[in-house]
This record gives sequence, C-alpha cells and structure tokens, in this order.
Amino acid sequence: MDNVYIIAEAGVNHNGSVELAYQLIDLAIEAGANAVKFQSFHAENLACQNAPKAEYQTRLTGLNESQFEMLKTLELSETAQVNLYRYCQQKGISFLSSPFDLESADFLINKLNCSQIKIASGEITNLPLLFKVAKANRSIILSTGMSTLGNIETALGILAYGYLNPTMNEYPSLHMCEQAFISNEGQQILQEKVSLLHCTSEYPAPYDEIHLRVIQTLGDVFGLTIGYSDHTLGTAVSIAAVACGAQIIEKHFTLDKSMQGPDHQASLEPKELISMVQGIRQVELALGNSKKIPTMSEIKNRSISRKSLVALKKIKKGDVFCEQNVGSKRPGHGVSPIYFSRVKNQIADRDYEKDELVGM
Repeated sequence: MDNVYIIAEAGVNHNGSVELAYQLIDLAIEAGANAVKFQSFHAENLACQNAPKAEYQTRLTGLNESQFEMLKTLELSETAQVNLYRYCQQKGISFLSSPFDLESADFLINKLNCSQIKIASGEITNLPLLFKVAKANRSIILSTGMSTLGNIETALGILAYGYLNPTMNEYPSLHMCEQAFISNEGQQILQEKVSLLHCTSEYPAPYDEIHLRVIQTLGDVFGLTIGYSDHTLGTAVSIAAVACGAQIIEKHFTLDKSMQGPDHQASLEPKELISMVQGIRQVELALGNSKKIPTMSEIKNRSISRKSLVALKKIKKGDVFCEQNVGSKRPGHGVSPIYFSRVKNQIADRDYEKDELVGM
C-alpha cells in the first residue's frame, strides 16, 4: 500500500436514516477519503435483550432504552445497503462495512460481493465470524482494540486456517489455527490478505491510553500492513499516527456532533474531516524517504546559508594566513571553512581587501 488509506467511518452516525447515510458518503468524498465505512448488523443477532449499554453509550443516550433497543433504531436494511454500495461505486469511493453477525457477513460477501471486510475490535474473538470471512477469501482489515498480542495471534491463526481451507465446514480447533499461523503458507496468505489496526476502544479515547508506539510493535511482530483506528477527539492523533508508520487511518465522522446517538460526540464534523485528510496527505509527503541528502530546494540555498573563508582585514601579498586575518563569513560559494587547516600558514600570493574571498 503506497499511500495512506483513509477510511471515513460513518458507522451508525446515520441514525438509521438512509438520507443521512447518503449525506455522509458525499461528505467523505468531499473530504478526499478513500473509503466510507458503515456497520452491518441485525440487532437480534448482535445483542441479547438484556445486554447493558457501554458506559459511553449510557452517557450519550441515557437509560430509557436497552442496548438492543438502541441498536434496533440504528440498523440499515439490506436494500438500503445495496443502494448505498451502488452509490459509492458511482461516486468512485470504496464502500466498507463491519459485519457483527454471520447473517450480515453473508450479506456483505454474497449479496454485495465486497472484496474487503472490516472486522471490528469486539469481534476479534468471534471464531465463527472470522472463519466465515476468511473462507470467502476476502481481504480483511482487523481492529485490535482491547487485545493482547496473544489475542491478535489467535485471530490471525483463525484467519490463516480459513484462507487455507476454504471448503472446510467444521470449525477448527485453536491448535489447528496455531499450526496454520506458523506455517509458511499461512504467513504468506496473511501478508497478502490481512491488515491490522491499532485501536483504543473507548469513546472518546484518552490521549494517555493511545500508545502510538504500538503501531511499530504490531509491524515488527506480525509483519503486516498496520494502521490506526482513532477514537480520540480532534485530528492530531490520526495525523501523528501516520508519522508513526500507520498506513491506514480510520476515523469516525458526523454531520453534527450535537445529534442524538452513541458515536456523534467522538466523531469529526465536516471541516475537521477535511482538515484531517489534508494533514495526513501533508505528513505523507513529508515522510519522504530515509536518504539524508540535500533536496533540490535546499541546493539553491547552500551558497546563501553556508560560509566561505574571507579576509577579516586587509591582507598584503606575502602575509601568512592565520586566525587573525582569515575567518568565515557568508556567502558560501568560495573555499569552505572546512578547509581552514589547509589554508592556515600559507603565504598570501596577492593583496586581499577586507571581506574578499580567500583562495587556496
């Protein structure tokens, strides 16, 4: 992946409204994102009737409804998702979605024929879901919030086994997944198919719990494309993640932070999303390469910024060059001061005026 892949995470910020979903796609396009991502789920398959809300969900949406009831209002029908997918195709932006149940995964794979699936952090231990997506031979972006390196390795083992055994109907044992992970074939298919996103699963995520250095750790340990799913407020951490080596950035966005819903307050508003994309592209250019050589724009400034050996006062023919009569001043198109030891103690072969360049 040559350029940073920016995923504008619409998530459930459409509040169940297809009209709002179209507006979010348009905003992602205007901002210059590479992909816009939604969430695919059936509330009945995602949460039990009595499943509690997360603390941040309760804080933002209250206690008058259960998590199940909240999720029910945030569903997008399959018909709506088909139309949104087609709209993205027409507009030239990639459509991504995270499935949260097997039925939704089947829909994304077999109805929409999505070539890439995003797996949310909460599903990293969901063997059936991971196995299903890998067996379908889809590229996967896997978020790693709330996980240890061991959790990630286990998930990658499940994916490797699924990729290598597409006709297997029975779920593999963890030992079988471990063997798939450590095999040469497993490592190769993971490098071809899977990307990892570092993530801190809190909304908003505290800055002192982000640990951007983990991006390098994940790259060193797993050798895969590594990105960052950002739940902090503002744009600074996403931009900094790119400087830390992230090749994928995922960030929630909304039309208005004051809207009702669980994710709006921790999301970017339109101007912020545009600013983040611009900042990432600037850092991406600034990273350049690892060769420390003068750039084309620097070369023209060398003779202005550097110094040459000059006469500090009038020097007569036959005088000896020394620290008292030869020094360093701009401009730098004469003899460099780095050669002062060669010039020192030589005899002047002509007269020099003050500030005149001294030759060798």
